[in-house]
Formats: sequence, C-alpha cells, structure tokens
Amino acid sequence: MRSVRIAVIGAGVAGLAAAIDLAVAGFEVTVLERAAHPGGKMRTVSVGDQFIDAGPTVFTLPEVFDALFDHAGDSFRQRVKLLPAQLLARHAWQPAGTLDLYADLARSAEAIGEFAGKRDAQGYLQFAAQAKRIFQTLDPTFMRASRPTPMALARRIGIRHVADLWNIQPFISLWRATARYFRDPRLRQLFARYATYCGSSPFAAPATLMLIAHVEQAGVWYLEGGMSRLPAELAGLAQRNGVQFRYGSGVRQINLQNERVCGLDLLNGEQLAADAVVCNADNNALAAGLLGREVRRAVPATSAQARSLSAVTWNLLARVEGFDLAHHSVFFGADYRAEFEDIFLHRRIPASPTVYICAQDRLETQLRSGAAAERLLCLINAPPTGDRHFFEPAEIDACKDRVFNNLESLGLKISSPPGYCVTTSPADFERLFPATGGALYGPASHGWMSSFKRPGSRSKIRGLYLAGGSTHPGAGVPMAATSGRLAAAAIIADSASIAPSSPMVTHGGTSMQ
Repeated sequence: MRSVRIAVIGAGVAGLAAAIDLAVAGFEVTVLERAAHPGGKMRTVSVGDQFIDAGPTVFTLPEVFDALFDHAGDSFRQRVKLLPAQLLARHAWQPAGTLDLYADLARSAEAIGEFAGKRDAQGYLQFAAQAKRIFQTLDPTFMRASRPTPMALARRIGIRHVADLWNIQPFISLWRATARYFRDPRLRQLFARYATYCGSSPFAAPATLMLIAHVEQAGVWYLEGGMSRLPAELAGLAQRNGVQFRYGSGVRQINLQNERVCGLDLLNGEQLAADAVVCNADNNALAAGLLGREVRRAVPATSAQARSLSAVTWNLLARVEGFDLAHHSVFFGADYRAEFEDIFLHRRIPASPTVYICAQDRLETQLRSGAAAERLLCLINAPPTGDRHFFEPAEIDACKDRVFNNLESLGLKISSPPGYCVTTSPADFERLFPATGGALYGPASHGWMSSFKRPGSRSKIRGLYLAGGSTHPGAGVPMAATSGRLAAAAIIADSASIAPSSPMVTHGGTSMQ
C-alpha cells in the first residue's frame, strides 16, 4: 500500500509545524509555498543592503517549539540561540512620561510605583496575578486543546473548578477591567494594549486577553539572527524528516472527488494528488473561493466588520537621535478611545495613533546602537480595508509625516535618506494575504463568544484541515504553531478514513489534549 499523501498549502509557522508532526508520523508530506522561502507573515524586507524583520517581532513561549523539536528527535535550543530579554519594553506618553517594564515582576512594580504611585504598583501585582490565573485555566483546556464549545470548555475545566470560568472575565472588556487595577490612565492604555496583540480593540475585546500579559511576563526572547531564523529552522527540521518543499508553487484550487479532497491544481497548470490537505492560509481565502469554488463551504466567511487590525509599517535604515530606544518601544497616542473608533468605526487611519518601534539592532548588551544607521520597524494600527481602499501614496506620506512629527515631539528624531524606507499599507497586506483586507490576525476577538467562533482543525469538507492565525487557538507565533500541531493531530486521528485503501499504522502521533 502506498503512503498517505498530505499537501500543506503555505510555509508559515503553522504549516511548518503541521508538516513536521505529519512527517514524524510517517506521512508523505509536500509543502507548497508561492513565495521563494518559508515564513508567511514572518517575513523580512530588503532595505539597502540589510534585511529587516517585517512581521512578528516578539518571541514568547519557547516551550512550544521545544516540544515540537523534541517530538521530531531534535533540539530547538541547539538550533536557535535564544537571548532572554530583561527589559520587556519602553513606553512613552505625551507630553511627558516614560516607563520600562521588566522580566522581573518586582522590578516592574517598583518602576510603576515611581511612575504612578504605590497604589498602582500594588494594582499591577494584582493584575499580573489575575493574568497568570487566566492563563493557567485556559492553557491546557482551551489553547492547547482541540476547538471547544463553551460547554466542552466547562467540562474540561471540571465541576470543581467551574468558578474559574467566571474568573477568566469573559463578559467585560479589557479596557473596563484595567480600571479595577489602575488609576493612572496611562497604565490603562499600556495594559489594555494587549488586545492589539491579537488584532482587537481593548474596548471590545474580553478581559480574558490579559493572559497575554502573563505570557510576556513569563519571558520575552530575542532570536540570534532575527525572527526569520524561526521559519528557516522549522523548514530545516521538516526537510530532515523527509518533507518535500516546493517554493514558487501557488495553488489555484483544491480538488474534490466524491465530496472529499483528492488533490490540487497549481498555478503552473500541474495537478498534484493528495489524500488530505492542510490549508495554512487565512480561512477567508477559502470562503472567498480563492482556492476553488468547491471548497468555499469549508469555513464560514469573515465579514468585513469582523476583521482584525491591519497596519501601516515603515521598515527603515535610519539614524536615531534623542530618545533612547529599547529593542521594543511604544509611543502612545493622546486619545486611546478615539484611536480605535477611527479604526473600527470610521474605518480610517487614526489621527493620533500609537506607534510601536522595534529597534532590531538594540539588544540587552547594546541598547544604544551607536551605528550611523540602524534597522527599524515602525508600525501603527490601521483599518482592514485594503481590498476596498487603495491607500494613495500621498495619503501614506501624509500619515508618515504626522507620525514622525509626533515622535519628534516626544524627543525621538528618525532620519532616513531617500530609498531607505519600505512602506507597507493595508492594501499591500491584502496583496500579500488575499481576501483579508489586510487584516493580520484573522477575525478580531470582540465579545466573549469570539474565540469559540474560530474554526477548528477540521473543516466542513472531508480531508481538508485548517491551520494558522485565523484558526483555533488564534493569532500569535506560538498559537500558530499550536494550530499546526492540532491539524496534524486531527489527521493522525483520522488516518484510517483518509488512507488510500486500508487503515494506516502511524508512528509517534501527537496528543494536544
């Protein structure tokens, strides 16, 4: 009997994780990627003679990748050098005020006490404790488990701990919850900002998302060589386990026979047989028919109103003066509520946006770069309207002038010569990730039911499985890897029904329960 053939569409983190587990289990795996290299949203851009990270820049939960590599008989820590961050991020406000947060909880509380007073320092410790409780409740029962319903989640938590469901605070917004812990409005901005990590408004996202604060507090890491090392090493691990990669291979459609997946048509006209397919693309690409009319019913469409944040980004080689940037720095806008009303209600670039800057050459041992030019990623949140609004160059240029002038008022002057800046707008993100409008995190996490609405690993079509940030458990690098492993686990569990003739005996397997 021939091997079961699995095609993985997309070499993002989720697709790579799925491919690794499937190869270890004995499947014949081919990864199809339209780009020339792995990574997906974890991409780099070329500016001058430098490559700059242009996607995710914060690395957390390395144990997710430890487990993936261990399962494949390898060591993540031997392949990738991780440098623990002591300074998590530097934050600034107008007209004045700067606050650093640290990996050391007590040191952060002390800094908050000096910044906003003793009461808010105590509130921070209470906030951190609650964030940890929420994470510990949901990590095994929701994030690392197959997609649950509310009732299934209650059963997993157990009757003895059913009160924990209320304590995860699903019914109030993150913004409202911060008022319980902080008097200083600047601190409410800072700790409500965690909603944006999954592309959501802090005024609509549930307070449950404070668990992200615990994830950061548990450790932020730098990857030696930059974030692009991660997909490169994942692809290397996959290849060592027999996965075949075909770069420059876009998929035109997924084919069905007798209502189940039978293969793929590629953009070059080639047909590829497959017994099952893992789709590591935004689910809306399926729903919009971009992978064939037959598979549109595989997942429900995400409405334009339900999309997560997009962004405008500037990748620069620039000279920095004045403000002492950390590796991660955040400059808050003056009116936080107006910022998110602009994005989600008025569907426009905010008048006074919060700006995130990743100074990629500034690590713990060298916070002051000292270089004539250093690599920067500057990002503001933007509406996911890239499929309906072109974002004229003059509009983006005016936005850049406004943003960089605001930064200069905070003491940060960024000087970049012509030709040394690459700009990406929501329309550009739509071209990179079609059918999203440029949304970078799948559907927004607005309302207590939002997390339960994300599709799980199994689609509505036999043999078609889902992975990526628009799939359970959601956006973020470790979550994407988890979704890939959940897809692989589903295929392994279903292997008898997708085998070409008779049940397949698998080796290893992965339990994510």
